[in-house]
Amino acid sequence: MAYSLKQQVEKPERFVGGHRLCAGCGAAITVRGVMRALKPEDKAVVVNATGCLEVSSFLYPYTAWEDSYIHSAFENAGATAGGVEAAYRVLKKKGKVNETFKFIAFGGDGGTYDIGFQSLSGAMERGHDIVYVCYDNEAYMNTGVQRSSSTPRFADATTTPAGSIIPGKPQNKKDLTAIMAAHGIPYVAQTTFLGNFKDFHEKAEKAIYTEGPTFLNVMSPCPRGWRYETEDIAEICKLAVDTCVWPLFEVVDGVWKLNYEPRKKLPVEEYLKKQGRFRHMFNPGSEWMIEEVQKHVDKKWEALLNKCK
Repeated sequence: MAYSLKQQVEKPERFVGGHRLCAGCGAAITVRGVMRALKPEDKAVVVNATGCLEVSSFLYPYTAWEDSYIHSAFENAGATAGGVEAAYRVLKKKGKVNETFKFIAFGGDGGTYDIGFQSLSGAMERGHDIVYVCYDNEAYMNTGVQRSSSTPRFADATTTPAGSIIPGKPQNKKDLTAIMAAHGIPYVAQTTFLGNFKDFHEKAEKAIYTEGPTFLNVMSPCPRGWRYETEDIAEICKLAVDTCVWPLFEVVDGVWKLNYEPRKKLPVEEYLKKQGRFRHMFNPGSEWMIEEVQKHVDKKWEALLNKCK
């Protein structure tokens, strides 16, 4: 790495205070960390899909962004970033731009896993030199906590409410990180900022400075949708990693690498019980839900270990 971790933390902020994201929101921490991974001499163009981050960080004429910023539609952040990057290459070839720019797209899971997936997939396949960062808060939080394909099984969301008919969302979470790795792009990684800050920072820097299309999936808890106390965000991120609900790994040129293996793999209920969206799973007679989640996590974890051997 070009800088020590201490030097990285001491860099000037490129995503500053004054935005209107909720206290305890994971998206703001994710963005601050990714933007800090840029070299001070490099400039950036940020493309932001519609969502919590966009409506809270750029309320014209006010902005929390120190770099150039484009608000794209929900469905086309990948195409927007790819188009800007292509224009930059042409201008640089003609000698009209001399500075080094990096192109970073941010989207929540609604604009990444679902609505914006075709645009993202196309940008990756075309080989644009961009970084796409998903701040994964596992639901459509900005519009009322509706389920997305990133929402985990049994989570209580406004469109899959836990009750007598269904016990929350019936389907398992989509494995988007593996889907992006299947595109054959140079770098894909999964991380979370407070589960392991060093891991998060190093992956952000790799994603930005690896030539070609790269993808970073960052678990970014939401206090409103997950229903946790603001001060618990660090503990929730760490529990997600130590229960293997959210493993830390990267795929470099098609080679899978596990970045962290818990010394003691914790049971999933340690993670689930901290969040109100899973409260119904601890009611008498609902033990089978926790057992199903544990089976799914164990199966995914063993598959990941085999890929990383």
